[in-house]
Amino acid sequence: MNPRDTPDQPTFFPIGSFAAQRIEDAFSLMGPKWTTWSVMTMAQEGRPMRVRDVAVRLPFVSEQLVGKRLAAMHADGLVTRTDKRHGAPYRLSALGESLTHVHRTLADWSRNYLSPGAMAEAERVEDAVQRLRLRHSTAMIQVLDAGGPMRFVHIAEGVGLDVSLTQHRLLRLQADGLVTRTGPRHGDPYVLTDASRELGPVYATVEHWSAPLATQRVPSSPASVPVPQRTHPGVPLGSDGARTAAALRRSAAVSNALFSHASKPQSRVPTAVTAQSTPGRGT
Repeated sequence: MNPRDTPDQPTFFPIGSFAAQRIEDAFSLMGPKWTTWSVMTMAQEGRPMRVRDVAVRLPFVSEQLVGKRLAAMHADGLVTRTDKRHGAPYRLSALGESLTHVHRTLADWSRNYLSPGAMAEAERVEDAVQRLRLRHSTAMIQVLDAGGPMRFVHIAEGVGLDVSLTQHRLLRLQADGLVTRTGPRHGDPYVLTDASRELGPVYATVEHWSAPLATQRVPSSPASVPVPQRTHPGVPLGSDGARTAAALRRSAAVSNALFSHASKPQSRVPTAVTAQSTPGRGT
């Protein structure tokens, strides 16, 4: 039988097989506020757009801020200009256009494991990027995937960070629904949540998208943390809370039908334990 004729099987993407630095560099390009909204707006229009044209589509953002964001996106290679004149229209570059697939993957991951309720797709994607973009977060997730449950001192050793920064990052990862402790007491080991264990397809999509950038940049630190793979028990996630009114006004502008759903893994860590060990999101 031709392999192409066999039924489709889920593709497994080992979390530890990706270059952490490359993933985080890619997220840093997507991360600035309103980048996702701008890219989605331009992709939806499918034509060159001046700053004011984009601003009209985003009435909750000032035209001045839209101009600054598009200028930064131009410097990062996400958009191009039709000519060098002041006020010339922008259009998505090939790199910017290829973000559409990344956005779909992020939205699908968010809907399945973080916030299943109604939300504007651009807001959903930006929220997901904010959870994943912080430096060293990818490496911590890789270390926990390989060795968890782990105490924070062992996580710090695995990633090569000082204890203070590790604690700060772990608090943020907890608040973002990506890690949790196995109990409410200080010093209880950390484990990954369902959301983190399902990051393989997200990392694969982001790494593939960033391939054109790999030849343009020299890594400032080791590309990845070499970690073996293992399976961990599930941890339930709660919703992330209220979204901005601006995002809700945008909800009708982007079709939710673009994204599919996947089944959610069964949880094995009691919900009560997770709730006690997870702080609120902060900066």
